[in-house]
Amino acid sequence: MPIRSLSSMYCRSICTVLAFALPVILLTAPQASGQSVEDVGIAGEVILEDRYPDREFEFANAVMSFADVVYATRVGYRPLTLDLYLPPTYETGDASYPLLVVVHGGGWQGGHTRHSGAFSDWPAALASIANEGYVVASVEYRLSGEAAFPAAFDDVRDAIRWLRAKAPDYGIDNNRAAIMGGSAGGQLAALVGTACGENAYPAAESEATAESACVQAVVTWYGVFDFSETVPVSDDPGGRAVPGVLATYLGCKPTHCDERVVHDASAISWVDRSDPPFLMIHGVDDPVVAIEQSRKMHQALKTAGVASTLIEIEGVRHSFIGDTPEATIKASRKAWDETIDFISHIFVE
Repeated sequence: MPIRSLSSMYCRSICTVLAFALPVILLTAPQASGQSVEDVGIAGEVILEDRYPDREFEFANAVMSFADVVYATRVGYRPLTLDLYLPPTYETGDASYPLLVVVHGGGWQGGHTRHSGAFSDWPAALASIANEGYVVASVEYRLSGEAAFPAAFDDVRDAIRWLRAKAPDYGIDNNRAAIMGGSAGGQLAALVGTACGENAYPAAESEATAESACVQAVVTWYGVFDFSETVPVSDDPGGRAVPGVLATYLGCKPTHCDERVVHDASAISWVDRSDPPFLMIHGVDDPVVAIEQSRKMHQALKTAGVASTLIEIEGVRHSFIGDTPEATIKASRKAWDETIDFISHIFVE
């Protein structure tokens, strides 16, 4: 008998058995432990709050993490969340800790809070920072397929405002906040750092408008800082087309982008002397985001009188990927160590 016929006959036999057995299984399934149908609570009004229990996890050294904490809700969009990593002693109330906000990459169209380049366990890496006496928040934001600029930027700023509003709950020192991000996250982190203070991007409506979204330090890995270098701002049929990923993020036409949007989304447009210290790290051979982006931003910051450090890593591409696993590990380790040293120096007591 052919294999296809045998498979069809076998499926018909199994399906017949399941068709009779499944109702019995469903009717006799036990109730969840500790709660019966009669225990289900009902309120006198519609309840929209998410009542699912907090997702808690304890990392090494008693670092506590809360996953998928909702920091904002937007009508028509999914709830916006962040992952929190808290120092072992945050509940004692004896100290307040610097805040580190981490913004993931992914071309503004993907990515999530729990990955970064070649780091094999990004949550554990962030937990190790919390163990050094920081509150770490890894932030989700609306992706370009959900909403164009400035949606993601507004989301990251609202996350910072929300965290500051919750400072007493998590032991956050509102006067000490840093932001770091890679690639698309680097663009957003840099924009948070520059489009604030004296030369601020207009604030969007926020659930925590009384709080500041400004930060005291910025770290970027292979970030984009000047979109005018990558997209046309006039409709020139003979010119270059707008890359699809940027067209979606910036809300551009296929042939050009609105000049005002290109200006507003470029962190370099907002540089002034009030900006916080910057650390930028970039692979020299990056084919995705040219190292000239970091070089140009570094020079603009220095010209404005802002403390800026640029570290160029030879022989690696985007995400610090080298020609060998050893080269990738070495470059990623260097970026990590330089980042921790920079943040520690900024927030040293």
